[in-house]
Amino acid sequence: MNQHTFKSLEIMKIKETIAQYALTKEGKEKIDQLAPSTNKKQIEAWLDEVSEAVEILNKSASVPVHGMDGMEQLMNNMNKGVALRPEQLSKLYDFLDCCRKMKRYMTDKEFYAPRVSAYVDVIDEIPELAGEIIRCIRNGRVDDYASKELLKIRKQIAIQEERLKEKSLQLIRSNKYKTYLQENVISQRNGRYVIPIKKEYRNKIKGTVLDTSASGSTLFMEPEEMGVYQDQLSWLHADEEIEVQKVLTYLTGLVEEKEQQIRLAMEIMVHYDFLFAKAKYCRSINACKVLVNESDEIKLIEARHPLLGKKAVPLSFEIGHNQKALVITGPNTGGKTVTIKTVGLLTLMVQCGLHIPATEGSNICIFERILVDIGDGQSISENLSTFSSRIVNIIEILKETNNRTLTLLDELGSGTDPGEGMGLATAILETLYEKGAIILATTHYSEIKEFAENHTGFINGSMEFDLNTLSPTYRLNIGRGGESQAFAIALKLGIHPKIIDRAHHITYKEEKNYSTTITDPWKLKELEKQVIINKYQNHKKAPKTDLEIPVYQQGDNVKVSPSNEFGIIYAGPDPHGNYMVQIKGEKVSINHKRLKLYIPANELYPDDYDFDIIFQSKENRKKSKIFSKRHEENITIDYTE
Repeated sequence: MNQHTFKSLEIMKIKETIAQYALTKEGKEKIDQLAPSTNKKQIEAWLDEVSEAVEILNKSASVPVHGMDGMEQLMNNMNKGVALRPEQLSKLYDFLDCCRKMKRYMTDKEFYAPRVSAYVDVIDEIPELAGEIIRCIRNGRVDDYASKELLKIRKQIAIQEERLKEKSLQLIRSNKYKTYLQENVISQRNGRYVIPIKKEYRNKIKGTVLDTSASGSTLFMEPEEMGVYQDQLSWLHADEEIEVQKVLTYLTGLVEEKEQQIRLAMEIMVHYDFLFAKAKYCRSINACKVLVNESDEIKLIEARHPLLGKKAVPLSFEIGHNQKALVITGPNTGGKTVTIKTVGLLTLMVQCGLHIPATEGSNICIFERILVDIGDGQSISENLSTFSSRIVNIIEILKETNNRTLTLLDELGSGTDPGEGMGLATAILETLYEKGAIILATTHYSEIKEFAENHTGFINGSMEFDLNTLSPTYRLNIGRGGESQAFAIALKLGIHPKIIDRAHHITYKEEKNYSTTITDPWKLKELEKQVIINKYQNHKKAPKTDLEIPVYQQGDNVKVSPSNEFGIIYAGPDPHGNYMVQIKGEKVSINHKRLKLYIPANELYPDDYDFDIIFQSKENRKKSKIFSKRHEENITIDYTE
């Protein structure tokens, strides 16, 4: 499997849809990493898991898969000498509670989902750890009763704070401070109680300025009388923090002791999320479990493309054993490409352990490789044409194909000369078949249809076309190639049968009589107008005249279409109007219709100019010079260079 296959068959869209059903970030990541397997037992186990998960969802849709948020970061902080924070411990408790609910949820599922329900046996509820966390952590903080010492300190803090408030109230009510106060309120700055003093009385009060108002007219001071109480309170808060850290360190130690059990429980819960996301997706597309084999057999019954939803037309066909190559013909937009993409995508889904939208009894072969050449792979950066880029892809397919390969080829040989494209397509199909691959190919070439009919191991298929509505039905018919729908459509639309007869003879080199279903006399008269020839007009035709061939002189600089290259006339014309033109050092025969005079020779060269300098090699010119002086038997000049 390669990225080109995944992109062409759009398996990423399937994974994105499945990920929407996952409840945890870790579950979504696992879905993103979903990859096909080539191990038959592994695939069958995956399919069985999904079957059991679907059965569980059918009986009880609400699966307790949650509580994973923040767990990965929490576990990464283990054994680093850092105590867990209260909110982290609360998350851990939520996760352990989720594990407990999952074990209880799976208790009665072992009868119809033995494999899936058995996973909870690996989960350790760790009740002692959960009990200690809930005892010590309440409302996102360490509880007063987490330790006797912490309870004692917090009681002392409460008493000291009450004393401090009383002292503060005494100060603002006393006559000593009444004159100096901006207002009779008590506030806090940096955790310490302060009173608002007018700026001009700063030196009247002993104490510390902790803040200033925006205007600067008010100073927030901690009077000396309050400082003693504040310091005592600060010492108590420091003792409290030490005791809180002791409790958190104790709980962190308990968590570290159970790290292995917690990590294992996390893996199981992520797998449950991953598994039930797959099951929910399979239910949403009405998918079912299919059989898998390693005997080169593909059997699809009422299969549908999962990305097309209700628009998908059911596909039924069988290939394998003695018939390993299917050639599909039919009109454009008739569903040929969708058909082969459906087979490829459903095969990928099964090898990823997913059920597929098909009827029970369908059977999918397991492939080591699924190689695809679908659509326009034109590469602008590499300056490759559509045909060239697809041939580059075909080369890779030919290299990688073996007897465990599914090869999907769309419009093989298109994009070039029809005759050569047909021959190349036929040779490629023969080679892939000899390599043992299962082949699904689409084509417009009638010659390939004939090749498939006469070649052992190949079968023809065609996309059905409704001539009454002049539209495709997107249904695949196996065993026969598509008829000449172009002729049938033209006849249906009103082309005269005689013209269709002639077209059939030109195309297939055989006689066939087409007939119209029109019976209305007026319409028949109109139809005949297409082939009636006016004899008088025929006699008045202008006599044919010989087409004049323009005369170019040796040395004329000409422009060649359609490449717009420039060349120099060497010789000509011949009886067919072809000139020998030197382009980039090479002499090429080009018809006069493709030539246009750019600069005449008499404007480029003097009258006595030796054109051998342009058209002959240096070696030929030396030989010619020798001949002008004497005869040499061993020297020959090749003027065809």
